[in-house]
Order: sequence, then structure tokens, then C-alpha cells
Amino acid sequence: MRPPEPLETLLERALTRRAFLLDENRQSALRLFNGFSEGAPNLIADLFAATLVLHNYADPPLEGIAALRAAEPFYRERLHGLKAILVKTRRGSEAEKRGLLTFGETPATHIRENGVRYALNLTINRDTSFYMDTRNLRRWALENLRGKSVLNTFAYTGSLGVAALAGGAARVVQLDRNREFLNLAKDSCTLNGLPIVKADYLAADFFPAISALKKQGQRFDCVFLDPPFFSATSKGRVDLETDPVRLINKLRPLINSGGWLAAINNGLFVSGAEYLELLESLCADGFLQIERLIPVPEDFTARDDSLPLPYPADPAPFNHPTKIALLRVLHKN
Repeated sequence: MRPPEPLETLLERALTRRAFLLDENRQSALRLFNGFSEGAPNLIADLFAATLVLHNYADPPLEGIAALRAAEPFYRERLHGLKAILVKTRRGSEAEKRGLLTFGETPATHIRENGVRYALNLTINRDTSFYMDTRNLRRWALENLRGKSVLNTFAYTGSLGVAALAGGAARVVQLDRNREFLNLAKDSCTLNGLPIVKADYLAADFFPAISALKKQGQRFDCVFLDPPFFSATSKGRVDLETDPVRLINKLRPLINSGGWLAAINNGLFVSGAEYLELLESLCADGFLQIERLIPVPEDFTARDDSLPLPYPADPAPFNHPTKIALLRVLHKN
């Protein structure tokens, strides 16, 4: 076994891999280092405009301090225009999970991606309010949903719905239990000069909200399904490992014939082959078709080929455990 390389060497190699993706104007969002696949599993580094977010994944957290101390000066030297550094500790206190500033005064409040601006609140919770791994799905929405009606379920801060609106969608319904998250989606619309229809922001549990939409006879040309890996409320249960197709079947009646269902499964323990087999079984009746698999962008999938596969289940034929499938829905009538 070869001795471990210095962290600075790993960070330099990762930065070189992504050199062609770096935005010198510091407006975009990019994963700079994925320690799980690039040799230092305690650390992940993300760039949001001019704010660097360092994620400490160590357990216990103290074991990640050395990596943080090495990463901060490395990036401050190489990322010109950096204005803030935020450290998020996965297994820390609530404040540490949300993030503590170690450099600068104010984290970035928005980024730009494919010409669309997205509002940020980098300390809104343990996540960063914006998922970069669905970047290619936002591009698809931007390019394909003009004039369409869209339902964005488990919307979080609504980036998929905002991309659809920016691409000319006729209507987008954003559904999430957390009103604070949905307010950030409204901020994104304001940044882009897009209309805000208050009735189309549903702060409600998925299960009763979907039932209500069905009773109202509402139908959509595209539905986004990006649920958490696991969630349980008094209204229902989401479990992407043991029952990943239940939510798909629940949403199919809401989609116009010929419309799309964009289904995302981010279960680390669900293999790509297993998930694809489940989707193919749903397609057996001829009323659902797999149109395409949408890859996760390369800043997320970059890895050191000399290292073993960093995931507990092989995501192939998907290129990442965030498995994105675009399905075409058909109806008998």
C-alpha cells in the first residue's frame, strides 16, 4: 500500500481537474474537492460565488481539523477574489452544522448558473440551500419546458422550478413542507424578474398535497421528484432504499399523457443496476418509458482512479449515486 499523499497535493490535483470549469468572475457554484472519491474522506470543498464552503465529515469532528487547517490557506492562495469561508461540521452542534465563518464577513447570497440567478442561504440548514449535483437537470428544464406546466415536489429551495420558469414554463407549482425554503425560491424568482404566483407555493406535506391536487383534477406536463433518502411523518413515509418506486406511481396520474417525470434517487445503498431494473419493471405495461438518464456533472464525479469505488453500491449505469432518470408518461386515453 502506498503512503497517503499530503492533502495539499490532493487539493492541487482536484483543482487542476476542474480548471476548465472555474468561473474567474466568481458567480457560479462548483464542487472543488470531493474527499470521498479524491483521497481525503473527511473533507468536501464547495465554491458558491466568492464563498468557499468546507464540509467536515470526520467522526469525531476533531479528526477533521487538520484537513480544514490545510485547506483554508490552500484555497485562499489559489482562489483569487475569495471573500468568505464557511465551515460546516456534519456531526457538530446545530450552529456548526449550519456553518461558522472562519474568514470574511458575509457569505454569498446568490449564484449564477446557465444564465439563471439562484438565491442562497448557505446557513439555512446543514445543506447549503442549493444542490449542485442536479445542474444538468436544471439545464434540461431551462431548455425543454417552455409553455409547459410543472410540479416540483420536495422542492427544497425550488431551483428546478426556477429553472423551468426561467426557460418559459407557463406555470410552476413548488411543493415543500418548509415555508422558509419556499421563500428562497421566491427570492430566486425576484432575482430573475420572474412572476411570483403565491398560490403556486404549497407549504404542505407531500402526501395530502398530492391527494388534493388529484381531487382538484390538476395535471402537469412535467413533475420533478427529488425526495430525501428517508423521511417519515404522520402523513406518510419516504424510503428510497426499500421502496423507491412508490412515489413514482403516486405521481403518474398527475402527469399529462406524453409528459415527463424526472425521478431522482440519491440512495447510497441503492445500486444503479437495481434502480434501473425497478424503473424498467414499471415500464413493462407500456405506459412509462425511460427517455434518458441525466448524468451528474463532472465536478461531482471526479475521482482518483487508483482508489477503490467510494460508494457502498455501484451506481452504474448512472455515473453517481444521485441517479437521475427522465421518464415519459403515457395514458390509455
